[in-house]
Amino acid sequence: MTRQLLWLRSDLRIHDNTALHAAAERGPVIAFYLLSPQQWREHDDAPGKIDFWLRNLHELQRDLQRLNIPLLVRTAQDWSQAPQALLAVCREHGITAVRVNEEYGINESRRDQAVQRTLEAAGIAFQRYLDQLLFAPGSVLTRGGGYFQVFSQFRKVCYQRLATALPPCLPAPRAQAPLAIVSDPLPEHIDGFQDIPPLAREFWPAGERAARARLATFAEDELRRYHAVRDLPAVEGTSRLSPYLASGVLSPRQCLHAALSNNGGEFETGNPGAVAWINELLWREFYKHILVGYPRVSRHRAFRLETEALPWRDAPAELEAWQQGRTGIPIVDAAMRQLLASGWMHNRLRMVVAMFLTKNLLIDWRVGERWFMRHLIDGDLAANNGGWQWSASTGTDAAPYFRIFNPLSQSAKFDPQGRFLRYWLPELAHLDDRAIHDPASLGLFGVSGYAKPIVDLALSRERALAAFQNLPKKLAADLE
Repeated sequence: MTRQLLWLRSDLRIHDNTALHAAAERGPVIAFYLLSPQQWREHDDAPGKIDFWLRNLHELQRDLQRLNIPLLVRTAQDWSQAPQALLAVCREHGITAVRVNEEYGINESRRDQAVQRTLEAAGIAFQRYLDQLLFAPGSVLTRGGGYFQVFSQFRKVCYQRLATALPPCLPAPRAQAPLAIVSDPLPEHIDGFQDIPPLAREFWPAGERAARARLATFAEDELRRYHAVRDLPAVEGTSRLSPYLASGVLSPRQCLHAALSNNGGEFETGNPGAVAWINELLWREFYKHILVGYPRVSRHRAFRLETEALPWRDAPAELEAWQQGRTGIPIVDAAMRQLLASGWMHNRLRMVVAMFLTKNLLIDWRVGERWFMRHLIDGDLAANNGGWQWSASTGTDAAPYFRIFNPLSQSAKFDPQGRFLRYWLPELAHLDDRAIHDPASLGLFGVSGYAKPIVDLALSRERALAAFQNLPKKLAADLE
């Protein structure tokens, strides 16, 4: 049988891995991973994310070893070197076909096209598979043949497709006959990516077994109340599976099947917690499709091109206060400290802090998007960009520009006893349940060294409204 090379990227698992399953059916498999530190820096990948991926690679190597699949590792500083790195490995080991799971950013697509040209010129097949999505981009379209720009319409079509053709989960392949190839040693760290958040390893154990156990616990014990507690940052009411999905330690199919099995197979009815969580899986899907259908969002462009004319402020002191959790707005500061310490932030709070930066401080959403990517353990271009542009009112399905979260109201509503605030802002822990949300209103700023608010929320809201209302009425094409 001819040897197959499985090029692993964001698919670090053996169960329900489409390319691995296809490779194992066709011949002995050799797995391959390409370390690309300079490319990761250019993509603003966080040290915590790279550390998480390395830890998962160590676990995956052990899983592959039980299947007698060796894992080879090479380094290419950036993806321009990927074609030659793949070609050298293929020639060294007599590979006849390279199999990969699709990735969707512009740089990822260009990399794969270059690798395919190089390999096929050498007589080596290059085959891609749908894996990190339920539907291939371009297969869920409007009646006019375009990509959906409104999530609710996209979701409706997805529901219809899933009801008639639910994608299955593939089993792990059986162990193959041993090959006379020794796996390469994996690094413990990558230079330049050692500054990981202090709580990242504690909060995010690596490996497929840990991920599947977390999914099972969530689906069986927490899913039924997800809709009721998902917005409460002091409660572990979310799945906390996003790092495992971003790295491909879990597949979206595994998540969908877990939800359906705990909701009688229903998508739109039944347990409202399950319905709400399936909705979140489809939001993830939606933003990946947007990445392909509207590639400008991969180029740091606004989806709504007219918003490129917004008069964003250059306010480095205010930006630094936001980044370090020193704005004087407790819910914003607590959320930003959670990010710095753990590499993750509760989803409700991602919207709150993003809206505060883009609306109250009127600082460009791209600055916040980059800061998140440089710190998130679950950093994902499509989801991160989609969330930031939603909050900034520059994206698809964006919040209307006049919908501006009041962070104080959000804090009182979703953390009424101040439990989240007290955990991340110990200097305010002694305040009562009312004062802790807005100490400045009671003249308590400066208490225990806590910062005075850096902005007046009401005045800054009016400034943001004026900025949007005064946008020039240009056609989007004029700004292309």
